[in-house]
Amino acid sequence: MASVPSAYLSLRETGSEGFCGDAGSPDVAGTTRVLLFASAREAVGAPQIDWPVPDEGLSVPELVAALVRRYPRLGPIAPHSRLLINAEYVRGARAAVRPGDEFAIHPPYSGG
Repeated sequence: MASVPSAYLSLRETGSEGFCGDAGSPDVAGTTRVLLFASAREAVGAPQIDWPVPDEGLSVPELVAALVRRYPRLGPIAPHSRLLINAEYVRGARAAVRPGDEFAIHPPYSGG
């Protein structure tokens, strides 16, 4: 399993502002469903949200940056989380999320 923080760290190193997620923007083609687990769910206040995505998609760092801007409490959680696109672990910063995709944020958690 690849570590997701590398994708997030790439974003922080480049200072990318990412896509703001404005549903009124003309370049928004659809949405991606963002699934939130454990502390990420608590940070956002919901188990899932639909996020606007342009037709060409967003890189994982762009999407994470936009989510953190909208939900600042995700900031300390995201670098330690596993990220998935359509139930597949993200394997690098070049992965893209497109309209209709499912993006999941799994922070570290324990239990049984």
